[in-house]
Amino acid sequence: MEKQALPASSCSLVLLEESKKSPLLLSNGGGGYPPAAANGSLVPLSAASGGGGGACAGPDKKGGVVTAVGAGPGYPERETWTRQMDFIMSCVGFAVGLGNVWRFPYLCYKNGGGVFLIPYLLFIFVGGIPIFFLEIALGQFMKAGSINVWNIAPLFKGLGYASMVIVFFCNTYYIMVLAWGFYYLIKSFSSTLPWSTCDNEWNTPSCIEIFHHQDCKNGSLANVTITGNLTCAELANARSPIIEFWENKVLNISSGLDEPGQFNWELMLCLVAVWVLVYFCVWKGVKSTGKIVYFTATFPYVVLIILLVRGVTLPGAYDGIMYYIKPDWSKLEEAQVWIDAGTQIFFSYAIGLGALTALGSYNRFNNDCYKDAFVLALINSGTSFFAGFVVFSILGFMAAEQGVDISQVAESGEKHVS
Repeated sequence: MEKQALPASSCSLVLLEESKKSPLLLSNGGGGYPPAAANGSLVPLSAASGGGGGACAGPDKKGGVVTAVGAGPGYPERETWTRQMDFIMSCVGFAVGLGNVWRFPYLCYKNGGGVFLIPYLLFIFVGGIPIFFLEIALGQFMKAGSINVWNIAPLFKGLGYASMVIVFFCNTYYIMVLAWGFYYLIKSFSSTLPWSTCDNEWNTPSCIEIFHHQDCKNGSLANVTITGNLTCAELANARSPIIEFWENKVLNISSGLDEPGQFNWELMLCLVAVWVLVYFCVWKGVKSTGKIVYFTATFPYVVLIILLVRGVTLPGAYDGIMYYIKPDWSKLEEAQVWIDAGTQIFFSYAIGLGALTALGSYNRFNNDCYKDAFVLALINSGTSFFAGFVVFSILGFMAAEQGVDISQVAESGEKHVS
């Protein structure tokens, strides 16, 4: 009776089980893996044992026998990272982002300061690290991206397509954020920063460069002139040139959907430039990407260190940092604190998107992804906590300059992180 061929998605599982029963079957005199496994691909039993009728063999269209390698017949051999550090840097560059630098510090101060670390650490070990490890290990084992990896359970393959849709939208709006950053970078080379003065065409009469809210704390001074021709009552509605540059120049916000506004060709050129840069970063696969991430993943840390050194030397930095870490134990009784901790883990660890599975698929088959998961979790969460000191040292300075409470400065960015 002819032996029935198993689906290609089951070949890796059969290979694993057979190798447990007969380790010599896959031995090549080296580390216990077949030659192709040394670079991350799985060799079917029929090829490893020298026979042509293994469990993972089946008739092809011409009546012969085909064998499944990696994700299945017809798929090219999967590339691997040149060095394992390429994988670590790629994951750091992918997972560490705005969620760590701004969203975590904001949620930390909002939900009780240092007390927020209790539910945060709990969710790291209960949900973050296990799912993080699962995604990397699944991609490493199946040697496939977020769609073909579900050959292990074809019923759930729709999850792979759904994750691709999510990643598409994420890439679209993150590219726009990069375009904004690139735009600010170009404008910062001006001799006078355009967001530092109120003498520009996009500024309004309500624009004011220096605030003196501390002189208006007495309500009886409402009609006293404090700065230029502005009274305290008018000062309450004054706008910073930083805000006006962002809203009136960069975003060019119109009055409503019925008024599309003007075309910002400068921002459009920045968007095109960023897309071109991203294309040339990935067009040669992991061999080129693995080199570029050494800059893209480490440069943000250099900037954060520089900003921290500068931030802690500014007046009001200490008050900002204490506002960030000061514990409020009563917050632990609120369900929203625990919800924010759980959502922050999924957001900052970038789990459930399929991208970690794709990055893990370029690992060698025998890579210690268990250790990698803990190292990456430590880097990710450590960056979040470290960035909080950077952000709130500067927020403390801004609050001192404007003469307002730190909460008013911090909450002004809530709409950008929610």
